[in-house]
Amino acid sequence: MPLNAGRLPPEAIAENFSDLHPPLSEHEALVAADRCYFCHDAPCITACPTQIDVPMFIRLIASGHPSAAGKTILKQNILGGMCARVCPTETLCEQACVREVAEGQPVAIGRLQRHATDAVMATGAQPFERSSPSGKTIGVVGAGPAGLAAAHRLALYGHEVELYDARPKGGGLNEYGIAAYKTVNDFAAKELDWLLSIGGIELMTGQRLGADLSLAQLQGRHDAILLAIGLDGVNGLGVDGDKLLGVEDAVDFIARIRQDDRGAIPIGRHVVVIGGGMTAIDAAVQAKLLGAETVTIAYRRSRGAMPASRYEQDLATAKGVAIRDHLQPVRIDGNGAVASITLAYTQTVNGGLEDTGETVTLEADQVLKAIGQSLDCPLDLGIDGKKVAVDAEGRTSVSGIWAAGDCASGGDDLTVTAVAEGRDAAESIHRFLTKD
Repeated sequence: MPLNAGRLPPEAIAENFSDLHPPLSEHEALVAADRCYFCHDAPCITACPTQIDVPMFIRLIASGHPSAAGKTILKQNILGGMCARVCPTETLCEQACVREVAEGQPVAIGRLQRHATDAVMATGAQPFERSSPSGKTIGVVGAGPAGLAAAHRLALYGHEVELYDARPKGGGLNEYGIAAYKTVNDFAAKELDWLLSIGGIELMTGQRLGADLSLAQLQGRHDAILLAIGLDGVNGLGVDGDKLLGVEDAVDFIARIRQDDRGAIPIGRHVVVIGGGMTAIDAAVQAKLLGAETVTIAYRRSRGAMPASRYEQDLATAKGVAIRDHLQPVRIDGNGAVASITLAYTQTVNGGLEDTGETVTLEADQVLKAIGQSLDCPLDLGIDGKKVAVDAEGRTSVSGIWAAGDCASGGDDLTVTAVAEGRDAAESIHRFLTKD
């Protein structure tokens, strides 16, 4: 069964990829804001990796000042617009909301955050003003969430930032790795342009560390360096048949949906996604939205152990995706192209996984791998596990070099966590550069 494009008419694809959560109207925002208790010791602040003052910004919305609310958010999280769209708020601020604990229905913090940050961006102006030039330059490698947050904070302090990225566009996972129905109307690119309008940041694309750039070159050019290169390598399945036509990385599949004409993207009739995180969910849902007849997520552990939140799991099943747990691949079969995948049933024994000896074979003409990513760049730096080792401020084992985001040890691989780490590393760099 060959992969084919255009399984759905263009109008159906356009409808399928419309905004998952349309913006609140002014009236809807006021009603949602009115539900907040404005807690003095608000647990939602602690639950936010960027420590946004949630009660304050919601109070400003309630009093009719959405732009002021947006500035309150952006002081802590300059990518607050994107985070409002993609953060798993159901497991962060909204899960901690007093309304959620008492009533099972939290304040709509994520949608209110979008309302406020959209109000700021609609003006087209930066709410922040740069300090006078410091005479210092910083090289930031990676224009994803961590790199962008750091670059903006450093530019705000008057430093000059050269921002390098390996891809043709800046934005990192915001541009290439988020489900298209979560960030419609080219929002990632618009947010990038708005962020760069602070001045003092030069974005240079097509610059890959290890190929076009070396740490030695950067050290000779800059007063400090921040590595925010993400995780570029994709883990392999390690089973027979994983090189057959129709087997591909889920991150590449998602990137094509973000960058190409969706109606021209080949999609299988029977798609199997291996993995249990957000990448697996985003790939599976979008495969269904492109017209796949059946889409199955196969995860090796239990549903409760899936890294993707229960909300995201339920979203996938609501879109027609089947989630099957305690299954891991053992073989992919096909004559040149994938035709089926055989998976072994697993069970948890003393915290570890074991095969039960039983298998199941699923018809499949497309298999998407979403089993994690790894650091794919030769760096002469201390390594913690499979990431760059850093201290609490993001400093690496080499003086003058910091790391933040997914490539650095510690923290969850979330957009909002990357923003927090990039911002905090920038503060550390600023202290380092101005200590004398």
